Amino acid sequence: MIKQKCITILMIIVSFVLQTTFLHSIELADVVPNLLLILTVSYAYMRGRTSGLAIGFLCGILLDMMYGSVIGVCTFGFINIGYWSGYLQKIYFTDRFSLPLFLVATCDLLYGMYYYFTEFLIRGRLNFGFSLIHKIIPEMVYTTLVSIVILHFLMWLEPKISKKREEV
Repeated sequence: MIKQKCITILMIIVSFVLQTTFLHSIELADVVPNLLLILTVSYAYMRGRTSGLAIGFLCGILLDMMYGSVIGVCTFGFINIGYWSGYLQKIYFTDRFSLPLFLVATCDLLYGMYYYFTEFLIRGRLNFGFSLIHKIIPEMVYTTLVSIVILHFLMWLEPKISKKREEV
């Protein structure tokens, strides 16, 4: 249990550092994949709502501290993403790869629109079509493509770190 939490926190920190530093050197169409969103969705889907809430809170607060003009905007979005992705795990849990990939794409699209409405629309920037075509959709595609690799890794890693002791 402690091993699982430590590895999860380490994954969040590594993803945060990669997303805020290294990935800006390989951005495509002026967007960077949202690694923290991938982690939130995938862990919530694999572990459930409570883990989704906790991981969403950690990822969101890290982004708020780094980029946010108001603390809590990213946190609220990531908490909702974690909760609803974990809720879907309860309903649709399968070992198939397509549903988590669809969840990452959908959550990134919804998060991009949520972030636009809370950060830009309120400030009078009314060019939603431009933002949708040039920022939100390219980020969704890039995040979904990167999530293929990360989801495979996490689905391989999760059974290894969450092994339960066998009773003798």
